[in-house]
Amino acid sequence: MQDVYIIGVDTLKFGKYLDKSIKDLAALTATACLKDAGLSKEALQAIWFSNAGWGDRGQTTIRGQVALKPMGIDGIPITNVENACAGGSTALHHAWLGVAGGLYDITMAIGAEKLHQPNKMAVFMGFLGGIDVENVIPIIKGLSVFELTAAEKAAMESFKQRYQAQAPSSNSKNKAKEQESFWKKFRDRFTVAIIMGERVGYDTMWQLAKISSGDHSPFMDIYGYAARQHMQRYGSTVEQLALVASKNHFNSTLNPNAQYQFEVPVEKVLADRIVTWPLTRAMCAPIGDGSASAILCTKEVVKKLGLSRQAVRIRASILGSGKKTSFDSDEPEIGERLARQAYERAGVGPQDISVAEVHDATAFGEICQAENLGFCPKGEGGILAERGATRLVGIIPINPSGGLISRGHPIGASGLAQIHELVTQLRGNAGKRQVKKAKLAMAENGGGALGTEEAAMGIHILEAPSR
Repeated sequence: MQDVYIIGVDTLKFGKYLDKSIKDLAALTATACLKDAGLSKEALQAIWFSNAGWGDRGQTTIRGQVALKPMGIDGIPITNVENACAGGSTALHHAWLGVAGGLYDITMAIGAEKLHQPNKMAVFMGFLGGIDVENVIPIIKGLSVFELTAAEKAAMESFKQRYQAQAPSSNSKNKAKEQESFWKKFRDRFTVAIIMGERVGYDTMWQLAKISSGDHSPFMDIYGYAARQHMQRYGSTVEQLALVASKNHFNSTLNPNAQYQFEVPVEKVLADRIVTWPLTRAMCAPIGDGSASAILCTKEVVKKLGLSRQAVRIRASILGSGKKTSFDSDEPEIGERLARQAYERAGVGPQDISVAEVHDATAFGEICQAENLGFCPKGEGGILAERGATRLVGIIPINPSGGLISRGHPIGASGLAQIHELVTQLRGNAGKRQVKKAKLAMAENGGGALGTEEAAMGIHILEAPSR
């Protein structure tokens, strides 16, 4: 396997792009990425295109070919990647394989996603594709295990009294909005019921309607349960979760590509609406639209183009799948297993990492992955955050971009947005959010669910350009 370098990166500012198509988003990031590398599109020899949701709008196949043809990219191999939230890192892994294995000299990974649409229920229903759809009923029924115990309900009520007792009461204007919202939700759910009924059968659809609230992703319930188990087992606290969320919201104020660019103090994180105990809305990633990309090449191409000062070496690229386990298992989680492989491949350890981007679909995701990547002992992810170690000036800054919580989470693009942030950090071009003396960076990007583990995960270790 030969050395592989990233010579071009780009991320479109994540957010809401109702007036743009997937084709538009893909063209914007691809064009900017080519400019960053100083290349023309004719230099590209192969592309891996990541997208998760376009199929729900009818483009079920040949997504990359359809997205890129309008900008004149055709003829070369274009491979379509769909791997839930890990799609972006999966595309990067295979673009890396193409160069590392000697098949190509220059490859590109692109992720583009549009999640916003008028029918919000359709967006959340689409998340069911991240589990085993043929077994959706027993899986959703199995979520009953994640229901709150009596002790957890008492803890939640105590939390509400402490942090949310001053919540404003509704007025007539709010009630009017609620009435309007009721009828829109009714129409949206009916529309989705027809679509899903045709796909999975109406018997399944009606059973699903009875046991699913439909107002948030089932993944949030899984995250909430995992967080409660962590709190029970290790003594982590909801205040520690709030610290993580507040830190990432602050980081996003320094990132022009972030979907959210405002601070949320810890007390406001705690006072926000509870999505699933102990997670409040400010602790959870928003949906969004966006795109991101990276161009990879051989060492010889770096030398030929004179790009050594911006070329970031990929020290490790690891892709894996989850396996059957349980929340109370002592077996290492997928993140820990893959991190060990990445460290071995790169010839480094967690103490050598300068900065990391991890998959914080919720604040608990950051705490959990900080432990899995070896930045602290198991059970001490909350303590690590409490000590300030994960802040921009800490010993191991995590999610300087603002993470999924604030940078946003357009599913197929998120993993590549992590890479854009880390390459920017390693080049020393991150401005006010720059981590000092960044030499090695690590990205963890997981997605989907098979049991208690992520169904897919990619981990990358990157090295700063030689100067």
